[in-house]
Amino acid sequence: MRPVGKIRNPIVVILLTIVTLGIYGLYWHYEMFKETNEFDNEGISGIVGLLISFFCSIVAIFLIPWQIGETRKRAGMPERVNAIYGLWILLPIVGIFIWIVQVQNAANELWEAQGAVAA
Repeated sequence: MRPVGKIRNPIVVILLTIVTLGIYGLYWHYEMFKETNEFDNEGISGIVGLLISFFCSIVAIFLIPWQIGETRKRAGMPERVNAIYGLWILLPIVGIFIWIVQVQNAANELWEAQGAVAA
């Protein structure tokens, strides 16, 4: 059985990121990379993803949806998100929120298809 990631509410991700002044956002980046990497041993690991997110976050904005999309394809699901989703960041203020919702929902669908249940 493959390890599956945690189903998260994207609104909670946004709120925790705001309340913690971005610290939870880095943790979330780490988890997105780690969970998709552990699922099928492909892509960027959690710690490497965290380093990329910390030192060059604009790259991570493109890598996270790419990695989730690739993991979904390998699991036999439609890609749903890809690196192009990083362009949401260009939309002032609301772009990052749309990005988080789209990326987290795509990850949630992947984990639900693998049998994960919301806590």
